[in-house]
Amino acid sequence: MQDKLKEIEDRYSELSEMMAQPDVASDFSQMQKLAKEHSDLEGVIILIKQYRQVQKNLQDSETLLTEETDSDLIQMAKDDLENQNQEASNLIESIKFNLLPKDPDEDRSAIVEIRAGAGGEEASLFAANLLRLYTRYAQRNGWKTDILNTNATGLGGIKEAIIEIKGLGVFKKLKYESGVHRVQRVPSTESGGRVHTSTATIAVLPEVEEFEIDINQSDLRIDTFRASGNGGQNVQKLETAIRITHLPTGLAVICQDERSQQQNRIKAMTVLRTRLYEIERQKKDAELAHQRKTQVGTGDRSEKIRTYNFPQNRVTDHRIGITAHNIEEFMEGNIDEIIEALETSEKQKILETSTLNF
Repeated sequence: MQDKLKEIEDRYSELSEMMAQPDVASDFSQMQKLAKEHSDLEGVIILIKQYRQVQKNLQDSETLLTEETDSDLIQMAKDDLENQNQEASNLIESIKFNLLPKDPDEDRSAIVEIRAGAGGEEASLFAANLLRLYTRYAQRNGWKTDILNTNATGLGGIKEAIIEIKGLGVFKKLKYESGVHRVQRVPSTESGGRVHTSTATIAVLPEVEEFEIDINQSDLRIDTFRASGNGGQNVQKLETAIRITHLPTGLAVICQDERSQQQNRIKAMTVLRTRLYEIERQKKDAELAHQRKTQVGTGDRSEKIRTYNFPQNRVTDHRIGITAHNIEEFMEGNIDEIIEALETSEKQKILETSTLNF
């Protein structure tokens, strides 16, 4: 194990020296690659330093045990040894976690697609609640949100919403939200006080830049039409809404929230690029991304990754069996507890199958 830790420290030092060389500094591509590896190892180096200090403390406690005759001090040293051994074990586990292969898209911004599932108008209202939840979560993290398209209902719900959330590491955090979300509550329109069950589906896709994926304009069919819903007189009278269909795949994207065709076209192309990139992700690594239909399911009540039970004030994530009893705070975007638990669970599963040896 010590050899492995020394190997990591030597590589970090080597990278630091290479980045300081003038010929490397003038080569943007190489510098960017080295800086990325250096940055990835930085957190590991901090953990290794902490581990080294704990090892030193262990040696001091062991020395004290061999030299001390006072029973109280001996017991104190034994307690210290137990705590330090546990701390050392935890640090090694953290080092392993940080050395695991990373999802190459985890630092990206994300496109979040929300759709009402089973449950009629109540499902649409729940979908609107989820839109608010992710908007609030983005605000908590200092991320920028932009609604690319919405299809609203007359009672404050949404049939569909597509939002762009921009920031470093958005996809890393939100990718766990993909799937069917189930809500159990008494609808405001329910006079008998009965609890209803409804669903909404979420798809979280890593956003790509325009230069990263080439789209042949001849492969696109672009249709314009009048926008529906809110948006003002200009939006209602002019054909500002855009539908872009990618003919080779059959993918179609509609954007109608902006006041001009050009703005809607830009947003539609953003979504289309993201969906096409997701298809490529699926081809390259089936373990990291699933087909969209698999990702969001059918929206049937029996399919679920998470249940929001309002009468019992709980949110349960069925993938890891964790329950939070703060549903009002959760719906305001306070979802870090479950996100972090999902991250830890995923890392643990990867670690169990990893060939990384210490």
